[in-house]
Amino acid sequence: MHDVFITKASTYLPNEPVSNDEMETYLGLVNDTPSKARALILRNNKITTRYYALDKNGKPTHTNAQITAKAVEGLFDENFTKDNMELLSCGTTSADQIQPSHASMVHGELNLGKSIEINTSTGLCNSGMNAFNYAFLSVKAGVKQNAVCVGSERFSAWMTADKFNHEAENLKLLEERPIIAFKREFLRWMLSDGAGALLLESKPRENSTSLKIEFIDFYSYAHEIEACMYSGCEKQEDGSLKSWADHPSDEWLKQSLFALKQDTKLLDEFILVKGAESLRASFDKHNLDPEKIDHVLAHISSGYFKEGLKEEFAKKGMDFPWEKWYYNLSEVGNIGAGSIFIALEELMNSGTLKKGEKVLLCIPESGRFAYSCALLTVC
Repeated sequence: MHDVFITKASTYLPNEPVSNDEMETYLGLVNDTPSKARALILRNNKITTRYYALDKNGKPTHTNAQITAKAVEGLFDENFTKDNMELLSCGTTSADQIQPSHASMVHGELNLGKSIEINTSTGLCNSGMNAFNYAFLSVKAGVKQNAVCVGSERFSAWMTADKFNHEAENLKLLEERPIIAFKREFLRWMLSDGAGALLLESKPRENSTSLKIEFIDFYSYAHEIEACMYSGCEKQEDGSLKSWADHPSDEWLKQSLFALKQDTKLLDEFILVKGAESLRASFDKHNLDPEKIDHVLAHISSGYFKEGLKEEFAKKGMDFPWEKWYYNLSEVGNIGAGSIFIALEELMNSGTLKKGEKVLLCIPESGRFAYSCALLTVC
């Protein structure tokens, strides 16, 4: 087994930052009516700017594959060129198509001029970490000398008003108020576009900051809890999910079946306590001392959870002082599978890391409550 190091990180955020007041300019008005829920959701999530792969007319400017490729291209330099890449591992929630795989499309965008191994991880926020783990294990086992892993999202195209107008029209016909259900509208004001890429190699890079990967751990609580965040389906009264394929096609738009939805009651009940439970399991497994952690990068979907997460960690004996926490949610928004990569790139290139410091990554996934964490050492 080989040691594995993150030797370079790169981020791509499409276009210019979008302020809270500009969001409906890009995403459009559902039923030609400003959202009444938007202000409340934004007040709670503490996000002030985000990035969209859209112009002000709501027209796409980039695909997810193009955003991902741009992040990967930021890794290329005199020490690592296109010709050197051996493995591309991509994680996303919001692939541009059901098939082919996202990594196939990114490989095509990169114009490498050669065949390489590819891997695609799908799901929600942990899909980026799943891609990271595949790359990590490939280099650790000596199968590859290097690997590129990427977490990316292009959520904005899922959130434009035209994706919800059919549901609003259907509600009108039923003589209901044409207001989209909160579980569907909630995520319109939460999500952002972008990609973060990491280069993994079997040796640290001289004269620059590298991060040794000590471990990556994963936990799922799907055996205990029903789905909380979902798409391409509708939740039934018994908590099961009915697939889009089992609905008549005329219901796909009427019910916004392909919109991302979130059960906010379940989210509030479990997301923090299970996150603390899983992290405590890793600290016990690896015999870690919380006081030896120097930087905590915890992906959160909303500023609403910031204080609560610190409190839940403290209840489990992991009371990290605020000066150790690193967040960029308010500036870049929630980029799902890409969020932890983008935060890590900022920290890695900040010039503040010192040799020997420990960096902890914590990533929740509310889909059916899955979690991951990783420990890195600054070299």
